[in-house]
Amino acid sequence: MAIPINMPKLGLSMKTGTISKWLKNEGDSIKKGELLVEIMTEKITNKVESKAEGVLLKIVASKDEIRPVGELICVIGEEGEDISGILAEAEARTSKTVAGKPSKGATKKSASTPLSDEERRKIKISPVARKLAEGNGLDYTLIAGTGPDGRITKEDVEIAITQGEGMASGMPDDRPVQQVIPYEGMRQAIGENMARSSSSNARVTLHVSVDMTGVLALRKKLNAGAKEKDKISVTAILTKAVARALELNPCLNASLTGDEIRIWQDIHIGMAVALPEGLMVPVLRNPCQKRLSEVNTEISDLAKRARKNKLDVDEMTGATFTVTNLGGYGSVDFFTPIINPPEVAILGIGRTTEKPAVVDGQVVARPLMGLSLVFDHRVVDGAPAAEWLALLIGLIEKPESMFV
Repeated sequence: MAIPINMPKLGLSMKTGTISKWLKNEGDSIKKGELLVEIMTEKITNKVESKAEGVLLKIVASKDEIRPVGELICVIGEEGEDISGILAEAEARTSKTVAGKPSKGATKKSASTPLSDEERRKIKISPVARKLAEGNGLDYTLIAGTGPDGRITKEDVEIAITQGEGMASGMPDDRPVQQVIPYEGMRQAIGENMARSSSSNARVTLHVSVDMTGVLALRKKLNAGAKEKDKISVTAILTKAVARALELNPCLNASLTGDEIRIWQDIHIGMAVALPEGLMVPVLRNPCQKRLSEVNTEISDLAKRARKNKLDVDEMTGATFTVTNLGGYGSVDFFTPIINPPEVAILGIGRTTEKPAVVDGQVVARPLMGLSLVFDHRVVDGAPAAEWLALLIGLIEKPESMFV
């Protein structure tokens, strides 16, 4: 008996999954529990086992295709078995919604055939999508719309921007190439998310240097006599300070969803972790309710498992504010990180270097660290953002106060 295999739910918050790679081809035999497909969710690649034994009769969801949870991705059964009924039922179900994204290169009309003004006027495209396309030098007539009646949506344009559809590169194709890296998987997920963020919010960045003398002194005191594995990191202290600042002033612990600005009661900090193939942002939940040692242990554990691709979807979702740290590279003082929607702010941390500072009227050397607060001006104005940053500076420069 043929068995339909649907997009599995790999986490409580998972709504869709992307087919990253099929590990079996149509016509291959497969045993129950054998690896069948790789599915990407929130930048995590999950290797999914087969729940049935037989022959892979039909692959319904192709590579890079997005499918909602519960929707058909393949069929397993006996060789030669009739699966037309299963396919017809799945097609009827999916015809009511648009699954996946426009395929690369999907066009309405050949780029070599210019449209007349009358033809361009007949193309269905939302005003926001049109403005976004024109602002990015995109020929929207070459984009396949996924909205009602083929209407081109804002998301269609955003995807086209990241994939280069409708754009002339202006670069010759016969130049020598050192390396070709497929734009797919985690790299593509990051790119599309960042493009959506850049095109949808009104970013403002505030830069400031903060004196790390207090943090370094506190860390030295806490780590005196401690075993290496138990030593508190600077990152843990800074994360605790950020969480405390959000607790005292929650204006940035928010999200913009539709026509609602939601100020969240719980504080969950996204921690950006760099990997060779991209970036992952595991989530530290409720650090305000945990001891500094617990925060330190959890940050270390999340980072280690992120680098080994051992996090599940729930550990990658639900952040209310994100912190990204480039200080360890020793080359960056300030930068402008991109907000992770629907969050409304992100904090970038730069390197700590000895610099001249005026203390009690005297010029002395101090360990100064760069902070870059990026916020969405649609949600938060400059004054409250500056007030929050001042609060954070106070907690960092007098770190014992965050425990009071």
